[in-house]
Amino acid sequence: MKPFSIGGIQMHVSAAHNNIPLMKHKIEVMCSVYPWVQMIVLSELAAHGPLTYFAQEFPNEDEKVFQELAKKFNIWLIPGSMFQKKADGKIYNTSTVINPQGEIVGRYDKMFPFYPYETGVEGGNEFLIFDVPNIGRFGITICYDMWFPETSRTLAVNGCEVIIHPTLTGTIDRDIELSLVQATAATNQCYIFDINGLGDGGTGRSIVCGPDGRVLYQASTGPELIPIELDMERVKKSREDGLLRLGQPLKSFRDRKVKFDIYEPTRTFPALEELGSLSKPTRMKQIEQAMKEPIIDPQGKSDLEGFF
Repeated sequence: MKPFSIGGIQMHVSAAHNNIPLMKHKIEVMCSVYPWVQMIVLSELAAHGPLTYFAQEFPNEDEKVFQELAKKFNIWLIPGSMFQKKADGKIYNTSTVINPQGEIVGRYDKMFPFYPYETGVEGGNEFLIFDVPNIGRFGITICYDMWFPETSRTLAVNGCEVIIHPTLTGTIDRDIELSLVQATAATNQCYIFDINGLGDGGTGRSIVCGPDGRVLYQASTGPELIPIELDMERVKKSREDGLLRLGQPLKSFRDRKVKFDIYEPTRTFPALEELGSLSKPTRMKQIEQAMKEPIIDPQGKSDLEGFF
């Protein structure tokens, strides 16, 4: 067994004020109650909530607070994410990885902002993979990234054994996301540590899945500290012997005969172009569709009556 302990913090997040004092308090409590935890993960945009109004340049004083905490408690720390305003004025959703010496190992920009709802945010184009010495390889994705299997598969084929996944989900599709986390863990034969926030930061139900796709723990909808000890050897065993000694998806992907040419930059897809622009649905679209194909009942009444 090769143990490594990660503590997730599911906490209330406000869009109206700075949440860092509460984050600091929760980290201190986690380290006091569970001193064996080696890494702490918080939810997406936990520090300031989901408003781009609070975007700032990096490095910044907020990062320094987290660097000091990581060094003080000798832990790896992923404090969710914050909006970063870069030199060109563009805004990114950025997660910072800090080692136990308080050093910034790297920053990851969310690749897939939740368009068309996460407006004004640019998508990143570089993966972040880092090694915890004598333990294993870790990768980062943020929230909507997981809906695109290429992101997690890229981390897995580059040796990542744990995917850290801060998220902010307050929408009715949380059940679907929980299924995605479980499926992603299974198809990539790795641990997934998915931490959601509360209040303006989400509806909770954080989830941790193992390399066989099984749920190790699922939180409720209130504040929780989630300390989980992982056995890193389970990833190696799953990838070598098969998931539950059955499917071996990573080996099959390695040995594939098919070439996925859909990713060639010159390819075009008429079926996708027909979907229209990436924009929010409106009631007007319903009216327009009804006007194209009106249904007339025996009394001669059109289905448009309910719209006017």
